[in-house]
Amino acid sequence: MAPTTRVEHDLVGDKEVPADAYYGVHTVRAVENFAITGSAIAQFPDLITSLAAVKQAAARANRDLGLLPPDIAGAIIGACEEIGSGRLHEQFVVDPVQGGAGTSTNMNANEVIANRALEILGHPRGRYDVIHPLDHVNLGQSTNDVYPTAVRLALVASLRRLGASLRALATAFTAKATEFDDVLKMGRTQLQDAVPMTLGQEFTTYAVMIDEDLRRLDEAAALLLESNLGGTAIGTRINGHPRYAELACRHLADISGEPVRPAGDFIEATQDCGAFVQLSGVLKRVAVKLSKTCNDLRLMSSGPTAGFGEINLPPVQAGSSIMPGKVNPVIPEVVNQVAFEVIGNDLTVTMAAEAGQLQLNAFEPVIAYSLLRSLTHLRAACDTLATRCVPGITANREHLHDTVHRSIGLVTALAPHIGYAASTTLARRALATGRGIKELATEAGLLTTEQLDTILRPENLTGRTPLPEALVMP
Repeated sequence: MAPTTRVEHDLVGDKEVPADAYYGVHTVRAVENFAITGSAIAQFPDLITSLAAVKQAAARANRDLGLLPPDIAGAIIGACEEIGSGRLHEQFVVDPVQGGAGTSTNMNANEVIANRALEILGHPRGRYDVIHPLDHVNLGQSTNDVYPTAVRLALVASLRRLGASLRALATAFTAKATEFDDVLKMGRTQLQDAVPMTLGQEFTTYAVMIDEDLRRLDEAAALLLESNLGGTAIGTRINGHPRYAELACRHLADISGEPVRPAGDFIEATQDCGAFVQLSGVLKRVAVKLSKTCNDLRLMSSGPTAGFGEINLPPVQAGSSIMPGKVNPVIPEVVNQVAFEVIGNDLTVTMAAEAGQLQLNAFEPVIAYSLLRSLTHLRAACDTLATRCVPGITANREHLHDTVHRSIGLVTALAPHIGYAASTTLARRALATGRGIKELATEAGLLTTEQLDTILRPENLTGRTPLPEALVMP
């Protein structure tokens, strides 16, 4: 029978590795040492493809500089291309949260690429005398420049997808804003009646907020595209060819399709986690605003008979095991929960970035883990809200019309014409009697019916059409 294991050697000693594994001894030890999240880095495909892109760029640069023989470079490049296309991701088995500043992740990549490259050249896995994970795949590199560069690329890739999901959500809100353009309702401040607006204006606001956040995400992505690749251990470029950093970044930009550029100061770039903090803050901003939007949707749909009852969310599942007929706002609720997670992840990123010491931050793995989860879950939350909730929202038009005409908030529109004191008296009478503002104002002879009809016209109340000049108070 064929052996089920092979023996590999490292600093600590000999270790058995599964014979069919593409990873090696360093990966096996990392799996044993870091059983933290119960998951593997393979759960983040962007990170795996970004690692492969960095290793491919390095192999190209080392080939161009004559540091790697063409056949070995070609095999490494071929292995990286396969991983970049989605192959062998299951071989990336180390826990995303790990000690060593990402060394285990880098070692996992080195070993998988080396063993696949060996196969490409017709050799069995483990023949490191032919292609070595460190001497060849990791040539001119350190975990300290490979790992953060790969993480940055992975974050940018995930950011692009989050951006697409946010744009789709903004489009969904815009469509609803158009549908509800003629639906008059009362605006509220501190949950009290304020002044009229349209439901369309309310939904437009949600789309505008998302558009603003998209610009902030683009700014965060630009910061992430500065790379310390070529800085090696601490940014002094020890063991690196003088032209390696420039070549490697150029190749990485070509492979990834992103405008990766070398850092202005490699020592600073190796220790600085500011771009991660910036991104985390923007993601928190997105989460806070999405959560506020979902709070609004839940409040406006509360009821259906004993709450606001202004809109109806699509019923997607039964809401209770004891109360028949109950339907809950489960889609906004799940988005709220994702937002809470992202806000918590921001604190993790903040503390981890602050904890860096001297020339390296050892805590980048938990930064990467937190940011990649935030991006992944935010994207899923946006997709869920855009497909399972927003398109199916309906307006309770008659109820909204009635609340506007019963509300004492209408008196605000009369204040410029009859004065604040008279308006206050009118509001108190309306509240005490339950009668309408328009009826009481006419009865008191404060304004004519024609004047009231013009002032209280919906398009005038909502600021979409200016009042006639004759009715504008000096």
